[in-house]
Amino acid sequence: MSRVGKQPVKVPSGVKVRITTDLFRAEGPKGKIDQPVHPDIMVKHDDAAGEIRVSRPADSKRFKALHGLTQRLVQNAVTGVSEGFEKRLQIVGVGYNARAQGPRLTLNLGFSNPVIMDVPEGVAVETPAPTVIVIKGPDKQKVGQFAAEIRRKRPPEPYKGKGVRYENEYVRRKAGKAFVSGQ
Repeated sequence: MSRVGKQPVKVPSGVKVRITTDLFRAEGPKGKIDQPVHPDIMVKHDDAAGEIRVSRPADSKRFKALHGLTQRLVQNAVTGVSEGFEKRLQIVGVGYNARAQGPRLTLNLGFSNPVIMDVPEGVAVETPAPTVIVIKGPDKQKVGQFAAEIRRKRPPEPYKGKGVRYENEYVRRKAGKAFVSGQ
């Protein structure tokens, strides 16, 4: 049995769950998520216990992989609509900053022009400080993907550490060229 797949998914109060043969839908205070489900994987909701169980038809390698994957996707959907997900990015560098203006994010990252990015639907972006970006949303994949796209605009460089990084990300620093006098 899959260690991840056999774990039940707890459904908190305030979250509505609907399961069809190929779709899992979760609705809660933070939003609504539709998650496609492989037709061979069974997803069952037990109202009395307040949990969701995922099972597979056989022990082939393919079904084992789908079993754990489906359980995690269902878990992320339930967690997302009840609590939501958040990624925090830091901007390091002189003159580097960010500004959230409605559905757009403006980044000044040392290029000749500012980088303007459209915020995807279902994702909220805040800039509590000019060098901090907070990305929130119910869909873990969308939040993580948008954070990765922002980081990709100017990844941290190893000499001075300038660029966009995740909060608490360790940037391995390199020593620069040392001045050596001629003999």
